[in-house]
Amino acid sequence: MTDPVRVRIAVDAMGAEAAPRVEVEGALAALSSPEIDVVLVGDHERVRRVLDELGSGVPAERMQVRHAAEVVGMDEAPTSAFRQKKASSMRVCFELAQRGEVDAVVSAGNSGAMMAGALLVLGRIAGVERPAIVTTFPTQTGQCALLDMGANVDVRPTVLAQFSVLGAGYARLLHRKARPRVGLLSNGAEEHKGTALTREAHQLLTRAGTSGRPAGFAYLGYVEGRDIFRGQVDVVVTDGFTGNVVLKSCEGLVEWLSHAIREEVEQGSVLEKLGALLMRPALRRFRRRSDHAETGGAPLVGVDGVVLICHGSSDARAIKNGVLAAGELVRAQLRQETARAVAEHAYLWREDAPADGAGGAA
Repeated sequence: MTDPVRVRIAVDAMGAEAAPRVEVEGALAALSSPEIDVVLVGDHERVRRVLDELGSGVPAERMQVRHAAEVVGMDEAPTSAFRQKKASSMRVCFELAQRGEVDAVVSAGNSGAMMAGALLVLGRIAGVERPAIVTTFPTQTGQCALLDMGANVDVRPTVLAQFSVLGAGYARLLHRKARPRVGLLSNGAEEHKGTALTREAHQLLTRAGTSGRPAGFAYLGYVEGRDIFRGQVDVVVTDGFTGNVVLKSCEGLVEWLSHAIREEVEQGSVLEKLGALLMRPALRRFRRRSDHAETGGAPLVGVDGVVLICHGSSDARAIKNGVLAAGELVRAQLRQETARAVAEHAYLWREDAPADGAGGAA
């Protein structure tokens, strides 16, 4: 039996709203996996203080602390802040990844700065115009990957076609979908619906089923927002503006449902309260299925490395799950498989793409 692949994760210890405690607690919890090692990057004194408070006895080879004197704030302009703050915890994380000292980067900090940092320090996979943030939604039959969730507000049709390949690769590796079903988000299933952007992207994606060339996914055409949760599509593609609106709307709906159910129970009869008590385990399971902390974070796919972006309000459980998810992405060889898939499917957006897909998977 071969030894498991060990993965070292750089965690931006200053990113979350409750930093650095949640990052330290989450990283320590992630070390319950014997295959994970962590480098905490941030204010050395503050991070060490939390470690001392928690009484951590973790061996030095499994957890290191790297000092970073600066922090990129949530309200700062992403690109300029990242460029100007050379000693920020976020930048140090990316530089560790660039030098090969860590295998992945996890941060709950400014998502725009994460995007800028990944592009400036790690760069893009050959053939990718714009990377995308992927979020997983629960469905009636499993999971659905939705991208882009906010990294790219304005995109071209070729970028949406690339998102289909990026999302299909993610679903194949992480959701174990042999040939993911991909849909393009629109306001109706009919071909005349949508916008100029979606109609042009649709024309590109139809090549996946009509060109006679390899396609690692099945393109279903237009899908509507409600189709995300029905389990009939594995990947839904859209621009970052629309995707972010979908994500925030769903988060708000879950919060409202939880509040409304609690309110109705409190105002209900004794029998209704008793019924709610009996339903509590089921309600807890529902909450877990819809809780972003369960997945930990959203990967940024298309960059030349493994990058996972956590919610700014992440707690220690979310950070732990984010670190574990990043480790899984590394072991699944997400970067290498993405490069191969992009090169193989370049014919969707490039008329001059070589027939064998060569030339982009270096």
